Amino acid sequence: MKRRYILQRVIIFIFKSSPCKLFNYKQISRCLGITDPVRKLQVVEILYDLADENCIVEVNCGRYRYNNKGSTLVGCFVGRRTGNNLFLPDDGSPPIAVNPLSSLHALDGDRVQVKLLTKRTGPAPEAEVTEILERKEHTAVGRLQVTDRHAFLITESMNIYTNVFIPNNLLKGGKEGDKAFVRILAWPESEKCPSGEVIDILGRAGAHVAEMHALLIEHGLPYKYPEHLEKTAQRIAAAIPEKEIAKRKDFRHIKTFTIDPADAKDFDDALSARRLDNGNWEVGVHIADVGYYVKPNTEIDKEARRRAMSVYLVGHTVPMLPERLCNRLCSLCPEEDRLCFSVIFELDADGHVRDFEICRTVIKSNHRFTYQDVQQIIETGKGKYKEEIRVLDRLAKKLREERFRNGAVTFNRGAVKFCMDAAYKPLQAYVEESNDANQLIEEFMLLANRTVARFVSNMQASGKGKTFIYRTHAAPVIERQEKLVALARRFGYQLDTHNGRNRFSRSLNLFLESITDETQKSQINLLAIRLMSKAKYTTTNSGHFGLAFHDYTHFTSPIRRYPDLLVHRLLLRYLDSNTNAQRSKYEKLCQHCSAMELSVKAAERDSVRYKLAEFMQGKEGSVFTGIISDVSAWGLRVELDQIRCEGQIPFHRLGNEYFDWNEKNFTLTGRRTKQRLRLGDPVKVKLVHVCLVQKEIEFSLVEPPCQA
Repeated sequence: MKRRYILQRVIIFIFKSSPCKLFNYKQISRCLGITDPVRKLQVVEILYDLADENCIVEVNCGRYRYNNKGSTLVGCFVGRRTGNNLFLPDDGSPPIAVNPLSSLHALDGDRVQVKLLTKRTGPAPEAEVTEILERKEHTAVGRLQVTDRHAFLITESMNIYTNVFIPNNLLKGGKEGDKAFVRILAWPESEKCPSGEVIDILGRAGAHVAEMHALLIEHGLPYKYPEHLEKTAQRIAAAIPEKEIAKRKDFRHIKTFTIDPADAKDFDDALSARRLDNGNWEVGVHIADVGYYVKPNTEIDKEARRRAMSVYLVGHTVPMLPERLCNRLCSLCPEEDRLCFSVIFELDADGHVRDFEICRTVIKSNHRFTYQDVQQIIETGKGKYKEEIRVLDRLAKKLREERFRNGAVTFNRGAVKFCMDAAYKPLQAYVEESNDANQLIEEFMLLANRTVARFVSNMQASGKGKTFIYRTHAAPVIERQEKLVALARRFGYQLDTHNGRNRFSRSLNLFLESITDETQKSQINLLAIRLMSKAKYTTTNSGHFGLAFHDYTHFTSPIRRYPDLLVHRLLLRYLDSNTNAQRSKYEKLCQHCSAMELSVKAAERDSVRYKLAEFMQGKEGSVFTGIISDVSAWGLRVELDQIRCEGQIPFHRLGNEYFDWNEKNFTLTGRRTKQRLRLGDPVKVKLVHVCLVQKEIEFSLVEPPCQA
């Protein structure tokens, strides 16, 4: 009996430790290391007894959770504009729903104490906020509504579910219809909404710059560069001292050029090419030496570290560095002497690297090419530096072929671009596909990044590898691999998941190449990208799954990415001395840069969504063709042909039918009609509603897909 009592107390402890988690007897046995069938039966009996005593609750057949009615927990409040608020317990257990009427005026990010309720049936309890332990500093963006005596901010942020009262003396000159950035000051229990003050007036609501600034604020990103640092940058000398040039390899006499988009302002990489006496080619990948101008722990460096990278929104760029540095002194402008960190390769006719050197250089770019210029030279064989460009194109294709033989994964989805008027209103949306010119630059940047990473990873110091920043990418986790397998099976293809990551990536490539319909291929690429793990920065070299590289870093864009600047500094340190760098310091910087990258990418995606929504305004009632891009428990998402504009079709827009969702097969099936709506199916839809504030587009289904 004593042994049973101890076992019972341990089982209760397991439930208490994760009060919102469901357990069955198998999971409890696994936690306790029980494998004997007799003892497993004892676990079953104890679960029955605890359920009879109301210590645990049977949620569904054989699955129990702790009966936590009245229990208190501490954690973080997650506010949602929709009112679907959540509480995130500190113990890491699953999120718990919080009704807005039970939130005690908590706002997103506040630390709170909650009491758990059992008002709802099912596996998820509900929480009631009983105390706000710590208020986060809250800001909000929205449109001002102004009267003679007071004003309100009509909030637009996704995590603020209430408007903000603003006394007229705290408006900072704001007027009716202005887009404003507001700080929330207080929210007394007796008031229906919080009060606040205007931090900044962003401009008129709907104006391009105002909306882009609002979007940046919503993602926690800076929206303007400090004026005092711009002034600091103006004092940096433009002339390069002769003693600095004397320290470097001089490439100013070798044909060198940049290849960038037509609207680019900062040029942080250039290529040089010349034929060697042995018939091989010397190719120089020259990267702006930002580290020469931005020294560690200076004010400009601290600001760059905080930002982590430049943000490229539609029609609006927020740089990591002051304009004088990113567009002038560091930018590899034509006919200007520039300092670089370079990787010089000797390549044979098959694209094999016969030798390389990493060194600091001085260059003079002879010409600025756009991607369109280079593509025309590749296709016609005519134009400036035609021999060098066509040789580089041929070598790049050899490098690309080798990458894919080694198991690199290719995703062919071009970027959405816009033709806009002077006020940045989108007149046309289109997809810019990658061509040979883009891939030429891509391959040589990949080669430089890979070479630098391998060079440092092979260095040894006191028997340990050097501290370095790697760009790593893990293979999809098992659950996501299973979804990729189901996706491939949906199109009659079998992925190889049992013979290593290279075989898996090769079979994934073959699957993607097997889709002949270009629209379907684009959607399947998108879903496959979503199921991939996210790349990150880290000091642990675990390889890059997507590129099939054992060693990889980011070395080639220090003007716009802070990790690249750190890589330059570490590389210079190891070239000049044998001293190692502190790993913990650089791992923290990696974590910061990875987190900032997620925010930056989300903001960039949202700027495209905003412009697509703006482009679709006024087209309500129009009919479009598209393809089902996502199937979920709430309905469908459809991406329109050609312009890659995505919108939702909620269930109530699918007609008088109840649909069952099959997550594994990406399918909705009508219970009455047996109609199937599947991922990748072509459909005809009508535009119903455009919400510019939430960047959302809603369609209704006009013509369902033909059933095979």
